[in-house]
Amino acid sequence: MALRPLKGPFTVDTYQRLGALGILGEDDRVELIGGQVVEMSPIGDRHASCVRRLNGLFARHLLDVAVIDVQNPVVLGERDAPQPDVTLLKPRADAYPHHPRAEDILLVIEVADTTVAYDRDVKLPLYARVGIPEAWLVDLASDRIQVCREPAAGRYASVRVVSRGNTITPLHFPNMTVAADDVLG
Repeated sequence: MALRPLKGPFTVDTYQRLGALGILGEDDRVELIGGQVVEMSPIGDRHASCVRRLNGLFARHLLDVAVIDVQNPVVLGERDAPQPDVTLLKPRADAYPHHPRAEDILLVIEVADTTVAYDRDVKLPLYARVGIPEAWLVDLASDRIQVCREPAAGRYASVRVVSRGNTITPLHFPNMTVAADDVLG
């Protein structure tokens, strides 16, 4: 369904009310970025498969030490509620009754087959601005993973490109090694 144009800017609270009022439906693939309701691309087969692989990898290794959240909103300020593909959250006894905030996030992952520029130029800087310690951009078209760390001044100071045959050790999980091939499929 094509989203009818909505003129922002909106706060996260107003954006959530749009859903409660039925203006935005559960099946609308949208996120709030910079106060604007942004329509997300449909999820293709390769994208979905990659997200399932990531979910499985993390579930096997981190189930007791992190909350694995898939394609759910995170609130990153008054006007930002993106929906990363995979988010690893700090464990909490209350199981997050409200959407997680930046300080709850250990790792955020965007999977892109057609949205690489948007994820790289809009979403990664947003994650850096709010201090998320690590972000991955899985670029399916180029068959590589961009690993971003050390958020400072709206960007990541450390950016490493990982290609097939190489591995990644998540910053907060030094006992886990992820093969790029296992992520890329």
